[in-house]
Amino acid sequence: MNKVYACIDGLANTACVIDWAAWSALRLDAPLELLHVLERSAAPPLITDYSGAIGLGAQEALLVELSERDAQRGKLAQEAGRQLMAEARLRAAAAGVQQLDVRLRHGDLLDSVLEMEPDARLFVLGEHYHASGASKIHLDHHVERVIRAVKRPVLVSTGAPFEVPTRFVIAFDGSPTGRKTIDTVARSSMLKGLPAVVAMAGEESAQARQQLEEARLALAAAGFEASVELLPGEPEDVLPAFVKAQGASLLVMGAYGHSRIRQLIVGSTTTTLLRLSEVPVLILR
Repeated sequence: MNKVYACIDGLANTACVIDWAAWSALRLDAPLELLHVLERSAAPPLITDYSGAIGLGAQEALLVELSERDAQRGKLAQEAGRQLMAEARLRAAAAGVQQLDVRLRHGDLLDSVLEMEPDARLFVLGEHYHASGASKIHLDHHVERVIRAVKRPVLVSTGAPFEVPTRFVIAFDGSPTGRKTIDTVARSSMLKGLPAVVAMAGEESAQARQQLEEARLALAAAGFEASVELLPGEPEDVLPAFVKAQGASLLVMGAYGHSRIRQLIVGSTTTTLLRLSEVPVLILR
């Protein structure tokens, strides 16, 4: 369990995924592998008009044309993939990554990710569809499937240009999952040296303040400069704006549990909070 895997697809936010993956690999002192999966897509409608043809000959002609077009699309996709990986390698190397490899595969992204999971320390992906309100909560299906399936941390980048984070915010709710997230952060080298803000959404109470203080002390004991915030309201209403206001930052949260945070992460649709966040989100197991 050592590598950082960057899952890239050549779409608009590919550069951001590479940059975040390179930053993560350097912070973790881990090898970086760039992964591009060529997935089979549905064939487009045929242009040739066979409406006047009948019989087996016409069917054979259709099959031949379809086969030729499939082969041509496959060659073009493979060549585009090679070019993408060559450019991605150059970008990651320019960011300072020396332990670097690329992998071009055919098949399904999730199958590839699950195959590589035993050797993975972190997966980095990019979101493509950003919500403008809480009613839009569907992520790109690739991102959702990976988050649901893997047991390794996942960093989901936004399409904004990469900025080195100057702090990070932990979405905390006092649950066992929240405490596990604090412990994981305290042990990881990825976020060492960055100021931490432990943010809880909810009503003012002595219990909430005690839970926040315990989290702060745990991070402080691990060498983090940590502060706490108790924000009145629901997580999806108050956390995205709070995190954005921190400047160049990263949102950190746990993926499982039985709290409101858990419902946001692995509900029937993928997290409203992840969809609404305007900064990258690190999801911990």
